[in-house]
Amino acid sequence: MDSSDISDFLDSWTLHLAAERKSAQTIKTYGDGVRAFLRWAVRVGAEPRLDRPTVNAFIAGLIADGAEAATARSRQLALRRFSAWLADEGEIRADQLVTLKPPKLDDKVVPALNDEQLRALTKACAGRDLRDRRDEAIVRFMVETGARAGEVIDMTMGDLDLKQGTAVVRRGKGGKGRVVPFGDQTARALDRYLRIRRTHRLAQTPVVWLGDRGKGFTYDGLYEALKRRAAVAGIEGFHPHVLRHTTAGRWLAAGGSEGGLMAMAGWSRRDMIDRYTRATSERRAAEEARRLNLGDF
Repeated sequence: MDSSDISDFLDSWTLHLAAERKSAQTIKTYGDGVRAFLRWAVRVGAEPRLDRPTVNAFIAGLIADGAEAATARSRQLALRRFSAWLADEGEIRADQLVTLKPPKLDDKVVPALNDEQLRALTKACAGRDLRDRRDEAIVRFMVETGARAGEVIDMTMGDLDLKQGTAVVRRGKGGKGRVVPFGDQTARALDRYLRIRRTHRLAQTPVVWLGDRGKGFTYDGLYEALKRRAAVAGIEGFHPHVLRHTTAGRWLAAGGSEGGLMAMAGWSRRDMIDRYTRATSERRAAEEARRLNLGDF
């Protein structure tokens, strides 16, 4: 199968993923992985075969060029899923990537934001126009609920209940939905945004978040908007997922239970807690040690 053959099947695969209720961001990520593979094949003059040697060479090239391990893993996963689908549809004789192991992820510590940084970030959103109120509402909502950026973008007006202080995440990662609570500060920020949202050209559309100048609002729009706010706040190395790590650390530091955190974050595995709170674990341990005061005997 050459690159033109693979390209011919991308639209059909996208339809299949949508029918499986994959999120728009997941569909984009998978498509980006296959397209990156095709660009690599053209650049190095290789035939883009969906076999182990070719895909391994592609992944090795990514890592050699400085790509993060998580990026390489994501690209490989896209190709594995694509190959499996082609085999299931009878478009190729066999899935040759079925036993391919994913690249090992770096055991990286993602720094969570402290209270001072959170205050600076919300202050950077101060203002009265739609963009200002939208960005503050998003920051407060993500910090309090731990919602993923893609989950936030997918929210509709019917998912929000300001009186009850809850929001429905209808399609989380893996297709799992959940209800997340939020408090008065977040409810007020959401209300301020929703009031100014009424004047938007797209106010009658069901999606919650809208862009300025009468436009819609996408995942990339959210990413760029929050990056700009973080730059104003003097926060380096920021990306929206840092807020999810921040939520997890703040939850446990405030005495929240691990079970409650797993339910709110939409996790089914206990090890996700360690992964997301590694940056704050030492601080929590020190605070706990001071409370226990084991040296007092």
